Amino acid sequence: MSIRSSATRRAALAAALAFTAPFASAPAAAQDFPVQGKPITIVGGFPNGSGTDIYSRRLAEPLGRALGATVVVDNRVGAGGNIAMDHVAKSMPDGHTILFGTSAMLAINPALYARMPLDTMKDLAPVIALADVPNALTVAPDRRPNLTDCRAVIAAAKAAPGRLNYASTGNGASTHLAGAQFAAAAGIEMTHVPYRGGPFAMTALLGGEVDIFLHQTPALVGPYRQGQVKLLGVTSRGRLAGFPDVPPMAEACNLPGFATTTWYLLAVPASTPQPVIAKLAAEVRKIIDEAGFVAWINEQGMTQMSEGPTEARKLLEADLPVWAEVVRRSGARVD
Repeated sequence: MSIRSSATRRAALAAALAFTAPFASAPAAAQDFPVQGKPITIVGGFPNGSGTDIYSRRLAEPLGRALGATVVVDNRVGAGGNIAMDHVAKSMPDGHTILFGTSAMLAINPALYARMPLDTMKDLAPVIALADVPNALTVAPDRRPNLTDCRAVIAAAKAAPGRLNYASTGNGASTHLAGAQFAAAAGIEMTHVPYRGGPFAMTALLGGEVDIFLHQTPALVGPYRQGQVKLLGVTSRGRLAGFPDVPPMAEACNLPGFATTTWYLLAVPASTPQPVIAKLAAEVRKIIDEAGFVAWINEQGMTQMSEGPTEARKLLEADLPVWAEVVRRSGARVD
């Protein structure tokens, strides 16, 4: 072997070791997780006050107690959650960086974005599916007193096609697609107005900038109970425990069969050891299956899922083609 080839191989080996060094301390077994003194970060893709932020913060404290670690929430907002997903996918695969994912991020974005920074099926490993999450057709009654119910919304839209507008949490977001699905089912034309997240869209609704907002139920609990908004219908198939007086839109809008919901799940970098994923899933399941936590989930208008790594992956895999077709029909695209 020549001196040159030996040097080249040594350089290549050094480069490989430098690349793998940050991951060398990843725990190989569940008993090594969590690493003592190292915090666990739940990474979200949407702003403070969003549904994902609300759930993350509700989960963080009991999860920290269960694991004997500090759990913090870090919302990395932008690109419909792609920034958060990419950050987690490239983090050390030791269970200390967890994605709080949504169907919008994991199942819709691959069809929506022309250039994705990651492959959601290959670069992330689902840990547990948390909850099924519907939207609610929301109005600010003091701003739009004429929109008394869902049928009034449809009538207003038919009377002036395109004049009625609706907020969303971003172009191609699940709230955008829910609005597009509603418009298609009702045979109406509405103008889509995207915002940089739920809190911004809610501010626009309350300020009269937009007429309606199909928003996820967890972020509506406060404004609804305070009388700031009126919910004209929910996108679930039946009534929700948290909003028992709000009918499903299939009934309220006279749209038989209409329903559209999303989900929340936790995920970690794909190369995270299976024992660590299993431990995380088991500890989270214990927390969210507790009666008090289930009651809280119901109050938020969500439905408990509590499905482990295998079921969560199947959920994502099954939803990818479903949402791809919804995105195609909507015409939404982000370059």
